[in-house]
Amino acid sequence: MANSSAPWIGCAYLFLQSTCKTIVLPSLYESSQKKPSVFKALKLALADSTGSINGVDMLKVHCSHPHLIVQLKFCKQENCRRFLQSYREGVLQESLQKHLQLSLAISAVPLEMELKAGSEHLDSMLKDEDRCLECIYREKPDRLRDEEITKLEECLKSLVVHRIINNNTAVKDGTSLNSPSLPGPSQGNSLSPQVTFTFQGQEFANRTLTPDDHQKFAKLVSKKWKQVGRSLQKNCRALRDPIIDNLALEYDREGLYEQAYQLLLRFRESEGQKATIARLIAALEENGLISLAEELLGLHSSED
Repeated sequence: MANSSAPWIGCAYLFLQSTCKTIVLPSLYESSQKKPSVFKALKLALADSTGSINGVDMLKVHCSHPHLIVQLKFCKQENCRRFLQSYREGVLQESLQKHLQLSLAISAVPLEMELKAGSEHLDSMLKDEDRCLECIYREKPDRLRDEEITKLEECLKSLVVHRIINNNTAVKDGTSLNSPSLPGPSQGNSLSPQVTFTFQGQEFANRTLTPDDHQKFAKLVSKKWKQVGRSLQKNCRALRDPIIDNLALEYDREGLYEQAYQLLLRFRESEGQKATIARLIAALEENGLISLAEELLGLHSSED
């Protein structure tokens, strides 16, 4: 597809439209008050789709009523492949709807999506992943990142840093994190989930654990599932003693996979949106399970 010595770069356009008549995405984005919230939702959903905050780059957001059109740039084939899988399986749509709902503080944002590369409508060929990749690779970016996107990125980063500083100050001052002035996390958690986290010097988007993460963990963690459970236990009351030992006994006949699966199921059911990949990766690191952490973050593929 590409010369192995040349970087893999491709471009695509994501067309977004709300199916709710009262929610007009271009109008929201054109609003100076709502634009940062819409951008934040786009940024986080795209990060969810590739597993990395830098997995796909937004070059420009076009307002073309009734559509919001996002020009995307991919710099690695594997990131583009993950994006296509997320788009095809509806994960991106679900993630963007959720982030828009949270960012805009509204009840629901039903969306329709369409993906194009040049004149090719990729929705009709999503099952042929290699063909989609070829179409995206053929389309090279015709512009640098828009200045407005750069400013919105900087605003989002400043907001994250400001929130972390405020949270840390509240903890040091002994302020109750369940007070009205701060978001109230579930019992056992000290802070709201961070937007990004660092693993082996690389920044990743934080996100809620997925069924795919769940299955990979259960399949690969093997005998160390109890140690990982005890690491998660520190901030999850649902895993307090003797829960982990009880799981070991209850699912002894089913074997290690089922024991590990049930452990993470308890964690996800208890923590909800706060059952994040960052917390699981930290627990894996603490127990020396670096290879499994890399697998969950998609770092094992050598394909660019």
